[in-house]
Amino acid sequence: MSKIAVFFAQGFEEIEALTVVDICRRAGLETDMVSIMGEREVTGSHGICVKTDVLLEEVDFEGLDMLVLPGGMPGTKNLEACEPLMRQLDAFYQNGKCIGAICAAPSVFGHRGYLEGRNACSYPGFESHLAGAKVSENQVEVSGHVTTSRGMGTSIPFALAIVESFCGKEKADELAKTIVYR
Repeated sequence: MSKIAVFFAQGFEEIEALTVVDICRRAGLETDMVSIMGEREVTGSHGICVKTDVLLEEVDFEGLDMLVLPGGMPGTKNLEACEPLMRQLDAFYQNGKCIGAICAAPSVFGHRGYLEGRNACSYPGFESHLAGAKVSENQVEVSGHVTTSRGMGTSIPFALAIVESFCGKEKADELAKTIVYR
């Protein structure tokens, strides 16, 4: 079974993070909510406190198949400032393992050079941070092992794209139907 980690930093966008967790778990993908804050409870950008599954220092990155960064402010900045997470993200990117980011978080990928020559999207106004990308206004862009999406309103298609990557289009379409999406 594939295993995904979604990273939670103070000020994360709640719907983006939790939609990915919920939909991936519904698809049967093992999905961990990981706090980078040194404590399990993390508060989102709209004051919603979430109890995560594990702390960053407890994660076995060797056993993961994808790393996902939700957006939100200052959540995105807090994720990018977390050097241990950035080292793991670099390793995943360099080894061709899946990474995903939504809303403001694709800016992290742009800053680290992951988007050069790739199709990518982000929250409106963050396009200048997508260095080297072929920027689109599509809801989701899957470019090789890098998936990006635009924001809270695209959380479901972003999560379904992740499901499709690991479980196939048929499973993603079936899940979309069961959650009354499309």
